[in-house]
Amino acid sequence: MSQPPDPRLIAIRNLAAVLDGRSLDAVLPASTAALPEQQRTLARELSYGLCRWYRQLHAVVAARLKKPLRSKDRDIHLLMLLGVYQLMHTRVPPHAAVSTAVDLTHQLGRAWAGKLVNGVLRAVQRELANEHSALHAQLAGDLSIRYAQPKWFVRAMHKAWPARDEAIRAALQQRAPMTLRLNMRRQQRAGYLAGLARQGIAAEGLASVPDAVVLGEPRPVAKLPGFAEGLVSVQDAGAQLAARLLDVRKGQRILDACAAPGGKTGHILELADDLDVTAMDVDEARLSRVQENLERLGLPATLYAGDAAQPPRAWREQGFDRILVDAPCSATGVMRRHPDVRLLRRHEDIAALAARQARILDALWACLRPAGKLLYATCSLMPQENEQQMHQFLQRQPDARSIELPDTWGHDREVGRQTLPGEMTMDGFYYALLEKVDG
Repeated sequence: MSQPPDPRLIAIRNLAAVLDGRSLDAVLPASTAALPEQQRTLARELSYGLCRWYRQLHAVVAARLKKPLRSKDRDIHLLMLLGVYQLMHTRVPPHAAVSTAVDLTHQLGRAWAGKLVNGVLRAVQRELANEHSALHAQLAGDLSIRYAQPKWFVRAMHKAWPARDEAIRAALQQRAPMTLRLNMRRQQRAGYLAGLARQGIAAEGLASVPDAVVLGEPRPVAKLPGFAEGLVSVQDAGAQLAARLLDVRKGQRILDACAAPGGKTGHILELADDLDVTAMDVDEARLSRVQENLERLGLPATLYAGDAAQPPRAWREQGFDRILVDAPCSATGVMRRHPDVRLLRRHEDIAALAARQARILDALWACLRPAGKLLYATCSLMPQENEQQMHQFLQRQPDARSIELPDTWGHDREVGRQTLPGEMTMDGFYYALLEKVDG
């Protein structure tokens, strides 16, 4: 019987796939499927950690090589990044981090590189122990290296959030907590928290998000009480704001545009009876995730594969009472949960995303009934995708009125409100609620 692949080698191969343009979500499931649970967890943690700290790890290794490695030796370069990651950001004993990396050169059939890998990692180990070393000076002198975030993003956060940019950078390097959303019509939060306590599971509620339960430590979803029965779902507290902000009422016709994977769709359906909900997404394959989530929750919706910027003519004629536009965006607000975003996203993407968001907004506004409400949402920290997008939309649409949002969470913007990563356990989300009024 063959041995399962080493989770460390899987992690560096996953990083290589991300550097080649694939998302971590796309490569992780298949790459770890053959591993037992403990090793799968290790491969996942290393894959996320390498993406989260890549820019720092790359800079540290590059500065300690006499000359760059050849492109055909990328596996050795990535292996050194793994070793540095374990030295700098894990509790793996330094001698184990170094020796394991050297051993892996043999598994890769690259024994010639063992001495090089050992030399670089030993140098990093020595410098970490000396606060006056070149390594500490390197980290102190460049925010992009210290926080492993793109230079364009560091500049953008300083411009948009000058009083909070340091806190944003630091928060984005942390692991996000595991947050649950309760179906409050089937179980009250106090009862669920009491049940968790009886099982020795640390958790707490959030005052400003009535459906949310934040776990002290992540757990496999299969081991969550009530998950299989649809009593509880996994969803960031910031994302849970959306459905309640939409002001859902019994019997309404509702469109959840850009719906996959369906967390917000399920939450909408949990809030009222007799809803006629359509969940739309441009990616038909991702709509299957929506269907799976709804089946677990035991809730019905109509699924529609299509481009939100080109909705069916019938939608304009029939109209919706509520529309949620969870717009495609830079995802800069969720880099805690999706650290590969910092490697995949480019500054020039922002303008293209903003243009697409504007097309979607204009197209779907025509599908909203008079007196209806549209909630615009992103998981972005970029003003161009958020308050600037809304300001421009309100100028284009004279029958649109902005509704003030509760001040119990987030930060007030020119239009709408913004949550920031790490505050009240949340990721970074932007929300603006619009009502269609008579000319």
